[in-house]
Amino acid sequence: MAIPRQLLGGGPRLLAFNELLVWYSGVPVMLGLGMALLDLFVLLSRKRSPRLEVRHHPIDSGGLTVVLTAYNDEDSIADAVRDFRSHPRVSEVIVVSNNSVDRTMQRAELAGATVVNEPQSGYGRCVFRCLQEALTRDSELVVLCEGDRTFRAYDIDKFLAYAPHADIVLGTRTVERLRARRTQLSTFMYYGNLFVGKLLEAKHLGRSTITDVGTTYKMCRRDALRRLMPHLSPAVNLEFNAHFLDAALSQGCDIVECPITFHARVGISKGGNVNNARALRVGLRMLVGITWSWNGMLSNGH
Repeated sequence: MAIPRQLLGGGPRLLAFNELLVWYSGVPVMLGLGMALLDLFVLLSRKRSPRLEVRHHPIDSGGLTVVLTAYNDEDSIADAVRDFRSHPRVSEVIVVSNNSVDRTMQRAELAGATVVNEPQSGYGRCVFRCLQEALTRDSELVVLCEGDRTFRAYDIDKFLAYAPHADIVLGTRTVERLRARRTQLSTFMYYGNLFVGKLLEAKHLGRSTITDVGTTYKMCRRDALRRLMPHLSPAVNLEFNAHFLDAALSQGCDIVECPITFHARVGISKGGNVNNARALRVGLRMLVGITWSWNGMLSNGH
């Protein structure tokens, strides 16, 4: 306001308005800063887990179940299935097609996957069906991923190294040298995921460290998934990953991040990474869900 005040010749009335503007904009900033300091230096120690030692609950050496979401991924799904089936710890690969109209299901089946179709459109409904299918198996561990070749099966070894410390191991794509030069994760999306992750971290202060709220590659303990399923809404669409983490932290699940590799997708993206504008809309809806309510985040299809 100083520039228009000078252009208009100054005057005490405009100066008084400037002073009021500075004052009333400074009050919420200082109030927010004070609340943040209260959270960090007073409340953090009370919100953290009462467990004194680092969690270490060993897992058995049996097989694990991999579930892949797919929507018109005929160009990538067969290679994705073969990749995950080649891992020595993987006992079964399940592909959940969300009403694909191409040859996704046929190619997945020919590659050796168990194929299921989820008739209700929406990313959240597809992921929810993946989890339902995985829970019908006996594996202690469930790996959730996508069938577009953005992730690799060899990162399962990293998940297994972190698994004794958590209910859910979340793969983070934030490590620079582990990302291919050109991926769907633009600079805007990178920092958007980081921002929303830190907001979620602040909501559940002292419970987890989250740098990549939008990642779709994760490993879950079967017993934790059973506890979590009643609290998940499949009607949440492209924001489902943030909803999943919010619900998991609310239910007391231990979440640990682990760095994974991230590659260029095969085929055309149909999710929130289509472009920065769509990513912004998804991110804003994540913010609403985290800070207010996930009710009303109805699935609008792909």
